Amino acid sequence: MKSKIQILLDRLIGFRKRDQETAAFKSFSESQRKAAAFDSRVRGIRTVPLDRIVGSVGRYQDFDSRFRLKAHLPTERLQHIKEAMRQGRPLTPVKLCQIRDEYYVEDGNHRIAAAKELGHDEILAHIVEFIPSGNSLEDILCRQRAEFCDQTQLPSEINLTEIGQYDQLTEQIKKHQVHLEGVGTERVVSLKDAARDWYRHIYRPLCEIINRGRLIESFPGRTISDLYTYISVHLWETGEKRRYNIGIDKLIPQDMEEFRKRMEELGEHDYPDMHRTITAFVLINVQAKRESRIIEKLFESDEVREIHSVHGDVDLLVKINLTRDLLSSDAEVISHFVQNRIRQLPGVKSTKTLIPGFSKIKDR
Repeated sequence: MKSKIQILLDRLIGFRKRDQETAAFKSFSESQRKAAAFDSRVRGIRTVPLDRIVGSVGRYQDFDSRFRLKAHLPTERLQHIKEAMRQGRPLTPVKLCQIRDEYYVEDGNHRIAAAKELGHDEILAHIVEFIPSGNSLEDILCRQRAEFCDQTQLPSEINLTEIGQYDQLTEQIKKHQVHLEGVGTERVVSLKDAARDWYRHIYRPLCEIINRGRLIESFPGRTISDLYTYISVHLWETGEKRRYNIGIDKLIPQDMEEFRKRMEELGEHDYPDMHRTITAFVLINVQAKRESRIIEKLFESDEVREIHSVHGDVDLLVKINLTRDLLSSDAEVISHFVQNRIRQLPGVKSTKTLIPGFSKIKDR
C-alpha cells in the first residue's frame, strides 16, 4: 500500500498537471491585449489545422489544453456532434479568431472537441484575423502577410518566415497578371483573378512537387511556402546561372509561364516527381582481411543495389542508386554518399566513382 506521503505527492502532481493544462488553454482577450491586435480582417472560410487552435474567446475555462471538456460539464451535446461527424453529416463551419499563427474559438467549441477526439487533423472555419501592432520581427511579418492577403484575396493562407518574401510573391503575381492580359489586347485581369490563377496553376503545383521531393526535411523551421519562394525566385526572377542537377530543366522550366502551361495540362496526380534516380558504380580497393565484412556492411544499405568481388586492379565493384534533389548537383549527392557511407568503413583503402553518361538495359 502507498504511504501517506506518496499519496500526497500523487495528489500534488495531479493538481500541477491540471493547473498546467488549464494555463495552456489560452484566453483570446488576454492574447489580444498582449499582442495589441485590435485591427481585424475577415478572411472568409478556410481549412485550419486543429493543432493551431489554442484557446477560446469566451469559454477557455471550460476546456483543458487538449480541448477536452472539464469533468463537471455535460457531455450530451459533444456525443451528439461526434455521432454526426461519424455519419458524415454536414456541419456548419466553426468561427475562429486568428492572432499570428494561433486560432481562438468564437463559436464551435464542441465541434472542435469532437473533431480532436475523433482524430481529425483539420476543420473548416470562418476566420477573422486580428493584426498585431508591435514592432517585433514576428509582428512585422504578420502585417506583411495580412497585406498580401488583402491584395490577393486567396482562399488559403500562405505562411512565410522571412520579412520581404511576400513582396516577391506579389511581384510574381503582378507579372502573371500582365501575361494573362496579353500584350496589345484590351483584356483586363484583376490582381485578385491573377492571384487565383497563379495559386492554382503555379504555386500549388510547384509546392506539391517540392512536397513529393521531401525537401522540407532538410530545412527545419522553414515552410513549403519558403522553399517555393526560394526556388521560384532563383528559377524565374534572378536569372542566376543554373547550378541544379541534370534534367531539372525538363522538370521545372526556367520560364514561369512555361511551367504554368505544363501544369495546366496535368492533373494533380500527374505532377512530376522531383526525385530522380542517379546510378553510379564505385570501384573499391580494400584490405584483404576486411573484404567480407565490408561487403556485409555495404549490402545493408538501401542505396547499394549490387556488389561484385572482382579480379584485377580493384577488389569490389558496387552499383548504387541514389536519389537526386533540386538543390544539389548529381556530383554532390554521389560525393556525399561515397565519402560518408563508403570511405568511412574500416578497411576501405581507396575508391573511384564511374557515372554512366548513357545506359541501355535489356528487359528481363
